[in-house]
Parts: sequence; C-alpha cells; structure tokens
Amino acid sequence: MLLGLALLWVGAVLCLNGLWLMGRIGDKEIAVVNVFVGLVSGAVAWHSAFGPTADAASIKGAALTLLFTLTYLWVAANRYNGADGRGLGWFSLFVALTVVPVALDSFHAATTTADIWLAWCWAAWAVLWLMFFVLLTLQKPIAKLTGAVTLAQGVLTGWVPGYLLLTGGLG
Repeated sequence: MLLGLALLWVGAVLCLNGLWLMGRIGDKEIAVVNVFVGLVSGAVAWHSAFGPTADAASIKGAALTLLFTLTYLWVAANRYNGADGRGLGWFSLFVALTVVPVALDSFHAATTTADIWLAWCWAAWAVLWLMFFVLLTLQKPIAKLTGAVTLAQGVLTGWVPGYLLLTGGLG
C-alpha cells in the first residue's frame, strides 16, 4: 500500500511540475505540492527504513525513495530562494546515474508484468532526471519538452499505477 500511496502523489507532483515547466502554474504556487509530496515520500521512506518490518530490501527502497524526496523539496526551495537550479541540476545527474543500474537490475530480475513495468519506470525516471540536468545545469532551452515528458511520466509512472495499486487493480 505504501508504494501506491507514494506513486499516486509522485504522479500528482510530476503532472503539476510538467504543467509548471510549460508555463501554466506560477513559481511560488508550485512549491506547495512539491513540499507536500516531499514530506509524504519522506514519511514513506522513513517508515520503510525504520519501521518494525524494515529489512535490507525496504531500506534499499527507502534510499531510492529519498532521491525523489530531496528532488521535490529542492524544487520547492528554489522557488523561494531564487536559486538558478544548477545545484539541483547536478543532483539530478547524480540521481540519473544512480538509477540506471537500478533499472538494469530491475529488468534482469523481472518475473512479472508489474516487475517489468517498474523496470521501465526506473529507466524513464533516469531519462527525466537527465533532462533536468541538461535543462538546469547545461541551461539548454528544453523546458517545454522537459515539461511534456514530466507530465507524461506523471500519468504513466505515478498517477495511474499508484491509483491501481491503491484500489487493488495492479499487483
């Protein structure tokens, strides 16, 4: 259930961040959902790492979830502190490089349709974080493209699967 909870809200924040990158939501307003989802994903990670059933797999999941958590909190902070985002861009490169082997390992270990879907999600997220590096650190003019990819990934890797997990339609 925690995965469904986290993914539903990841879907929300990715969809809204995509709309923001396309100029449809203001800078200060987008911070609200990023803070909220950062706190939700942080709570999920905390429970996974330190809860009563914590084990090596749940701690690994928490570590990977925190990559999302910090990203959302950093987006929110940048909306208020006026930073140019280059630091977040470098962090995004770190995350992209970190999740490539996660995607490859996930493909290798996949035995179910849900496993294959999750492997594709990791691959998609690696591409998205790489796009944020290119946008923020290299300062290439790809905001609208990054916004469209962010929105699409919000629906396909977060919102829909999160909803399905919560309602018993997936897994």
